[in-house]
Amino acid sequence: MSYKNLGSVPVYQKAQSLYELSRHLASYISFNKDLVKLYHSNSLRDSIANSILTDCRLIASNVTEALSSTSHKDRVQNATYINVMIRNLNSYCTGLEKDGLKEKEYVTLMRKEVKSFRSAFKKWNGA
Repeated sequence: MSYKNLGSVPVYQKAQSLYELSRHLASYISFNKDLVKLYHSNSLRDSIANSILTDCRLIASNVTEALSSTSHKDRVQNATYINVMIRNLNSYCTGLEKDGLKEKEYVTLMRKEVKSFRSAFKKWNGA
């Protein structure tokens, strides 16, 4: 599939939505407002925020690679990585709740977006 048609693929759209929401969530929960330097922080929330951003960025990247790949092996490998990152995102949301995050609206929104992405991913992946 060409890169021009990616925007019309539902799983790609959901991956982009997930990444955009992750940026907002990270900005909200992080003590360090410079999102580029989150990995330097010793704060648990900053570490979780960085992990959420990284995994969402990798999901979008792996979806793009899987959609543009002609190799079945590459598609399966990307799908496996995406499944792992989906599980990670759910774990990060639980970690934020256990860390004592008071306002959980963004975490709830993130879980809903992950669930929505997972549904689109399963439809696309044929699982």
